[in-house]
Amino acid sequence: MLKTIQIIALIQGLFLLFILFKKRKIYKKPTFWLLVGSIVSILLFIIGDDDNNLLAESRGWFLFDSSLFITFLFLFFKYFKSDKEKFNKKDFFFFLPNIIYFIIEIIELFQIEEILLIELFEKLIEVTFLAYLIYIIIDLFKNKSKYWILYLTVPITLLMGVNYVNDCAELIGFNEVLTSNDTEYQSYFLIIIAFLFYGITYYLIVNPKALMPISKLNKYKGSNLNKQQIESYKITILDAMKTKELYIDPKLSIHKLSQEINIPRQYISEVLNIHLGKSFQDFVNEYRVEAFVTSLKKDQNEQFTLFGLANEVGFNSKSNFNAIFKKHKGLTPSQFKKTLI
Repeated sequence: MLKTIQIIALIQGLFLLFILFKKRKIYKKPTFWLLVGSIVSILLFIIGDDDNNLLAESRGWFLFDSSLFITFLFLFFKYFKSDKEKFNKKDFFFFLPNIIYFIIEIIELFQIEEILLIELFEKLIEVTFLAYLIYIIIDLFKNKSKYWILYLTVPITLLMGVNYVNDCAELIGFNEVLTSNDTEYQSYFLIIIAFLFYGITYYLIVNPKALMPISKLNKYKGSNLNKQQIESYKITILDAMKTKELYIDPKLSIHKLSQEINIPRQYISEVLNIHLGKSFQDFVNEYRVEAFVTSLKKDQNEQFTLFGLANEVGFNSKSNFNAIFKKHKGLTPSQFKKTLI
């Protein structure tokens, strides 16, 4: 039965890759290749990990471990959230725990007896992978978005967490906290992956934009704007924000801005995303943050609270204001205020 599920999941994964590559030109490169890496690493896990090896019975191929999938998933989420068009080479460092983990596995191949120090170090590295998953879950709940990724991360985190607790308990001589053995764990993992592949494939076919961010360059490929129009629209947009202070309206939308300056919303979006390198929300929030800083520096505003000042420049949520301010300034509002003293 399990082998049947493995074969189904394998076919489903290959079909998913086929759909992805067919539409690859419309997606942003970092998220596209990171999702491909996630799927390929899971397919390798389905084929050859531990007691459920599809090709060689009772043989584990440690390079096909699930940890590689977790790192790819973490980076996919990171780029999905950041909306970046290019991969930062520094992010290759997130694969460092995988490299260390593989080295430990190689050492264990030639070990005659288990060495406690190596086992402890291995468990320490596994914490990194759990941390990657927990970070995704916390961020999703905190920002209340991209909930489809929760369906991928929560069951994997729970299974990995149970397995990790049991391994640690066994290492220090205690009984398992929850009854499970390696074979059961990998079997449950494979079944979950099989069903998740169905869900992801459904998303890609029915609503591809919900699963993968579309490349902005492709989005505006058929634009009719010439250089003069682009510069003219850019000046109009910047001038409207600076002189009319439209950002003070907490409900300012690209549609409202379009009506105010009489420029079609698709052209505003194109000028901001392609020629200014910013999303509409980031563009507006930059003005709000700078207006807040200007207000904060005025002596007559000392009696106001930080959020009171933020509210005056267009922020209508304290948590949202704190997160946006830290994103733009690298400090919380209270930390920034201390630097002015």
